[in-house]
Amino acid sequence: MDEGSNSTSLKSGCNGKGYPKKSAINTGLLVLIGIEDADTWEDIEWLSHKIVNLRVFDDENKIPNISVKDINGDILLVSQFTLYASTKKGNRPSYIKASKPEYAIPMYEKMILALENNLGKKIYTGEFGAAMKVSLLNDGPVTIIIDTKNKE
Repeated sequence: MDEGSNSTSLKSGCNGKGYPKKSAINTGLLVLIGIEDADTWEDIEWLSHKIVNLRVFDDENKIPNISVKDINGDILLVSQFTLYASTKKGNRPSYIKASKPEYAIPMYEKMILALENNLGKKIYTGEFGAAMKVSLLNDGPVTIIIDTKNKE
């Protein structure tokens, strides 16, 4: 998860005509999500609540003490199966742990709904399975990995 308090945009769908802009946010979070078959609805609920309430934005004392919800910020959610890359063997990453679209798409859609419910407003998304170019102007940076199988 990246905090970007200036701008983040996503362009998707390379078809020879370039990448039209799909989504863009100003102050908020760029969330890259990887989904595996072991993920459950409970994981989605827990992760959504964690993301929306994570205190990563500075307060008036320059201490990270404010959440994206507190600042009325936005969230850009992008599916990213490559987060499950295994580089243990050889030099070609294996993505065998990443869910197939039949499982991942419904889970991605549940995550969208959970984030919107917890944030209290619409979130912005990428296009599942599409070639995308993500542009990020990061004021921070803060990058945090959250694993629902290792809730710390």
